[in-house]
Amino acid sequence: MIKKEKYLQKLQSSGSCNYGTILVPLPVNLYICNVKSNTMKNVLILFLMAIVFSSCSAFRSALKPATSSQTKPAADNSRFIEDIAIQPDVNPVPAKNPGRSTPEFVTKQVSGYGAPLEMYSINQFKYAIQLNVPVETLTNASLYNLIDEWWNTPYRLGGTTKKGIDCSAFVQTLMLGVFAVQLPRTAREQRTASTKIETEEMREGDLVFFNTRGRVSHVGVYLHNNKFVHASTSGGVMISDLNEDYWRRKFIGAGRILQPILPRP
Repeated sequence: MIKKEKYLQKLQSSGSCNYGTILVPLPVNLYICNVKSNTMKNVLILFLMAIVFSSCSAFRSALKPATSSQTKPAADNSRFIEDIAIQPDVNPVPAKNPGRSTPEFVTKQVSGYGAPLEMYSINQFKYAIQLNVPVETLTNASLYNLIDEWWNTPYRLGGTTKKGIDCSAFVQTLMLGVFAVQLPRTAREQRTASTKIETEEMREGDLVFFNTRGRVSHVGVYLHNNKFVHASTSGGVMISDLNEDYWRRKFIGAGRILQPILPRP
């Protein structure tokens, strides 16, 4: 403060202020000198602030950790019902027909048969279980419908109706109703009308003959899996197995009707 007062007294005594090379009268020189002093202060403050800010920026840049040039993939937070995560397929299988939007339906094939299961009747499923074979092997629905119609009909010697029927009459009825083949009435005559075949060659619709009374006295129709349908004296119309002791001992051969064996429509 003492130096400033002396400086002002000197200016007042000289009556001017040296502003560069220009001498300014006293009434004006104080104002100009004050302006110059304030301006220099402001410039100095701004210069110092710029230095401080630039130093801070450089310091922050030096302390900032280096980041990897490779951007990490965003975590897959996709979710579905009940918090089930959805994960993309790692090795997607290319579509066979990219332009096709409708699904392709394939008919299920079992044991080499191509017919869909919906084509088979309840009776075919029923007797497939009883014969222990795939239902696809029972292609003749009319055969198993007739068997089911006559099932448990009692045996009666000489009978031809559902009140009672014997073995040869049942075979005659079956062959006519299913295969449109007219057979003779008795078991012996039916064997004569058929062609003898080996047991390994037997197929659905062949005739099987038995000796129960010292001669050809019983007949049935072969189905599948060593089983045949017949009118038994003990159980009526039923299915039996050729491997049963009684029938294995009484079996005398098999025959095939050479007439066209075609099921009725």
